Amino acid sequence: MKLPYWHVDAFADRPFAGNQAAVMPLGEWLPDDVLQAIGEENNFAETAFVVPDETGAADWELRWFTPACEIRLCGHATLASGHVLLGRDGGERVTFRTRKAGVLEVRRSEAGYELALPAIPTERSDRPEAVTLLGAQPLEIWRNPDRYGIYLFGSEDEVRALAPDLRGLGALGDDQFICTAPGRDVDVVSRVFVPGGGVDEDSVTGSAHAALTPFWAARLGRESFTAHQASRRGGDLTCRFEGDRAWLGGPCVTVVEGTFYLPE
Repeated sequence: MKLPYWHVDAFADRPFAGNQAAVMPLGEWLPDDVLQAIGEENNFAETAFVVPDETGAADWELRWFTPACEIRLCGHATLASGHVLLGRDGGERVTFRTRKAGVLEVRRSEAGYELALPAIPTERSDRPEAVTLLGAQPLEIWRNPDRYGIYLFGSEDEVRALAPDLRGLGALGDDQFICTAPGRDVDVVSRVFVPGGGVDEDSVTGSAHAALTPFWAARLGRESFTAHQASRRGGDLTCRFEGDRAWLGGPCVTVVEGTFYLPE
């Protein structure tokens, strides 16, 4: 069985930057264990699978798999999917029906593309066991019941210097540990650790910015701001809070286009 395959660097204007995703359009869903095996074989933070949506609610149905598990929301692989499908089929926008995140949209923009994700609200909280494993004391902790945690630090240098106990964080569950601070050259910087979901440190995390967008919009007193995720590869985003949506903007680059061979 021959399956179409794209390797895309999302939130990047050149290869070898941003966040890698595999995008694989299918005619129909394969068994879940096969999708998971493909995700493990690709060994990216996420592999995005899309099939035509027969319900009429969207253009495509979309699911995401890390090398270890299926996840409920992934921003960069959704942006990459929009890049592939709009580049292949044309048009200005494409919509995706997801199982746990509703209908998502990618459209062309001055930044390249703009992605609409449901904004993720957080509330003031604490988590001392995570602070110990992060190895630095944040100013504040904000959390969402869906396992998104924002750890606010005072400076970009503190965020860049973090060297957390990743195995310990992974033992706490598939949480996103979103460490953030005001930036020097951009409004906001962050690093995101998800070892319990099979990704020790993510390169550029759209879903984390769905939480950071309402969080920082309130603190900055404006709806739009610029952001940089300070991973090894790094990536830049524009963030805009509108209604119940976080709009994330950035370019994508196709690195590989080919065929994935699967036994019948």
